[in-house]
Amino acid sequence: MPPDDLEKPPTPEQEARDRRAANIFLLVAGLVLVGVGVWLANAMIDARRADDCLSSGRRNCNPIEVPSR
Repeated sequence: MPPDDLEKPPTPEQEARDRRAANIFLLVAGLVLVGVGVWLANAMIDARRADDCLSSGRRNCNPIEVPSR
């Protein structure tokens, strides 16, 4: 005999809770995806700038910042 839980359809409260949990998960996943995309775009821009600087023959493309005393 199958368990009783499998025979009952989900209540509207359970459906709303599941839908809300899925929406929160998708929102967090979307925000993480956008954040990774922004980080990747910035990293690619920085790499392109460094490559352009090195291609022009300069040596101080990434200066080291020394804190003042």
